[in-house]
Amino acid sequence: MDRQQFITHAEACQKALRRFLTALCCGDSLLADDIAQETLIKAYLSSEGFRNADSFNAWIYRIGYNTFLNHRRAQKQTVGYDEAAAITSDKTSDGAFRYQDLYASLDRLPDKERSSILLFYMEGYSIKEIAVITEASENAVKQYLSRGRNHLRTMMNLQSY
Repeated sequence: MDRQQFITHAEACQKALRRFLTALCCGDSLLADDIAQETLIKAYLSSEGFRNADSFNAWIYRIGYNTFLNHRRAQKQTVGYDEAAAITSDKTSDGAFRYQDLYASLDRLPDKERSSILLFYMEGYSIKEIAVITEASENAVKQYLSRGRNHLRTMMNLQSY
């Protein structure tokens, strides 16, 4: 893939990639932008060997997902969940925290469940495509989706009381 082809494909999927990464980062758009930028750099540096333009989106999502996981592994927890929830519990804002409960619940899911849920429901990927992106079997993705839905349902019901 040459430079211009890469730019064309990257521009076409950039908005969706950032949306996916923002959801993975539980609404932290600044962190998601950093990870997206790192993802695009990694992809560009290895694009010379990439040949299948039809699977560009899955390829870039896999790079983004792995970059997110690498960042997550390197990150140290500085504030506990309960402390963070108390800090951001002000619901009188201008709507900036509209999805706060959802993001808090997503943040408590294991990475594989969260990624599967977001790719399936938010991005519309099939189970087969998610398996490619997350490097898991299709049966594992089905299991992640099922468990993730059950965990989210339980957490969201608890938060509504």
